Amino acid sequence: MSRMRTLLASIGVVGLVGMGYGMWAIMSPGEERKREILKNLPEANPVRMEETRKRNALMLQVLKDAAETNDNVAHGFGGQK
Repeated sequence: MSRMRTLLASIGVVGLVGMGYGMWAIMSPGEERKREILKNLPEANPVRMEETRKRNALMLQVLKDAAETNDNVAHGFGGQK
């Protein structure tokens, strides 16, 4: 009886995993759709990428300046209390 229960449970688990994989394969986009999605990403736009690089460079400079000073940089943003 225990072997039969183990066998049925194993078949059930394999069936569920197979069904999940089948559903994933059906719902996942095809190669053409993947290329279209990649083409429409913001990173594909050279102007937007340049803006992002500049913004990241400015943020890194601010962080570097804040790390090099002994002042409490966060204190100035909250206003005087």
